[in-house]
This record gives sequence, C-alpha cells and structure tokens, in this order.
Amino acid sequence: MKFIKEQIKLIRKKDPAIKNNLEIFLYPSFKALIYYKVAHYFYLKNHFFIARFLSERAKRKTGIEIHPGAQIGKNLFIDHGLGVVIGETAIIEDEVTIYHGVTLGSVKNTKEKRHPTIQKGAVIGAHAQILGNIIIGENARIGANALVLHDVKANSTVVGNKATEIK
Repeated sequence: MKFIKEQIKLIRKKDPAIKNNLEIFLYPSFKALIYYKVAHYFYLKNHFFIARFLSERAKRKTGIEIHPGAQIGKNLFIDHGLGVVIGETAIIEDEVTIYHGVTLGSVKNTKEKRHPTIQKGAVIGAHAQILGNIIIGENARIGANALVLHDVKANSTVVGNKATEIK
C-alpha cells in the first residue's frame, strides 16, 4: 500500500495531465511497476517461471518490459512508457525519470552484469538506447534518441547517435 501511495504522489507531481488519483490506475507505468514488484519478489525467491510469467503479462498489457531481475530504487517515473525495455542486470537508483522507447540493454551474451546502472536523479530522453555495463551518473541527462555506450559523468548532458557531452 505504501508503494501505491508513493506512486500516486510521484505521478501527480511529474505529470500535469493527471487530473485525479483514479486516473493513475490507468497509467501504464503504474501497472508495470506493480507487476515488477511482485515479479521481483518471486525472482528473489528463485521462482523464475512465475517471475517471468508476470513480467511477460505486464509487457503485453502495458508495452513496458521490465525483467524481474532488474534492481529498481524508489520513485522511478516512466512517462508514457510504451517500448521501454529494462534488462535483467540493470540497476536504477532513486528518483530516475525514463521516457518512452528507452532501452537499458546489453551488448554481450553473458551471465555477469551486462546492463547499465542509472544513478540517482538521472533523466533519460525518449528512445535513448543505453547499452552495456556502464554507469549513468547522478543527475545526468540523456537526450532523446541518444546511443550511449560509455559511462556518463554526474550532472552532465549527452546527446546524439554515439552520445557526446555538451557544455
């Protein structure tokens, strides 16, 4: 129940289009994150089939794919959400914002850590692709459609296909 109250407060704060609390129950990211919480619980208990079943159901219902093994902190805000993919070894810290079409993916097929770590307060623009075991620093901003293959420093902004820092 605490998670639901926190999500309602977060979505009301971040999305001016929401007019009342009931609308939040229609929000795809709200549903996807509830599914993720339950799936992650089963994943941690080594009930991998149930975890993946719930994850796949969430993907079909919301268009947001979050692997149950991903680690997600507090107050993740996924705006619109359609096409978001978060891989198994991804780590997302608190207060992160992700827009639609974002992929937190891998560049290799191994069992070790292979997905990005997104640190506190980062904002990831629509359709950005962040690939590999890299770190996106605190409060960093990733521009829309950016392809990020290397670490991004805290408090910086990167843009472009092969993202480069801008001043």
